[in-house]
Amino acid sequence: MTDTKQSHTSQSEQTPVVAAGTDNTETSPQKESLLANLLLNILIPTVILTKLSGDNWLGTKWAIVVALAFPLLYGLRDLQRSGKVNFFSALGILSILLTGGMSLLELEAKYIAIKEAAIPGMLGIATIASLYTRWPLVRTLVYNDRILDTRKIAHSLAARGTETAFDRTLLQASWMISGSFFLSSALNYILAEVLLKSPPGTEAFNEELGKMTALSFPVIALPATIILMLVLVFLFRRIGKLTGLTLEEILVQQ
Repeated sequence: MTDTKQSHTSQSEQTPVVAAGTDNTETSPQKESLLANLLLNILIPTVILTKLSGDNWLGTKWAIVVALAFPLLYGLRDLQRSGKVNFFSALGILSILLTGGMSLLELEAKYIAIKEAAIPGMLGIATIASLYTRWPLVRTLVYNDRILDTRKIAHSLAARGTETAFDRTLLQASWMISGSFFLSSALNYILAEVLLKSPPGTEAFNEELGKMTALSFPVIALPATIILMLVLVFLFRRIGKLTGLTLEEILVQQ
């Protein structure tokens, strides 16, 4: 469940919406609300799992269903709003469904811990593997037309003959990003192993699942976000050095 929050925190910021050479008058999607993100993905599910799992309220199974419905509907709305199937949104939705299914089937907590580690771990592997394809994920995550004026950057790189050096920069950025996913994988597993101690199907287990959800942002999402910001700083500096452009010139003007 924790990896879902991370992916939703950045999904709508990662997907390029204006391709190079298209009309810039195209309407861009509405920006994601951070408050709504935190409420629907973390705060509301946490309150439901920790406070409403008793028999006098929703009960253990219905509490899980209702709690996971909020991030699930949020993810589906994100897919509908973008108008296309986003890999990260789809993976987040799959993660929610797996967490809910495992909890309702009352599987041992170790399986949830493995799932929590597997999702970001797969993203890390995919980031590295994509380097050997025509569509490296680094171009989706950070080097895209939503953040950077890629056409202007490409022209400057060609004029200065620094394309090869820039390819090495993207390679380095890809390894940094994959490292952040592997860090999230390890933290996900540790957090689940430490917190999920009670038998599944009990009120105590739901409370532990809620605590894991609440701690996912400070323990997992925040460090991963900091690493991603450092990658952006590194990329901006390298682009400036290789192109001779200023930061204002390489960023997309909103």
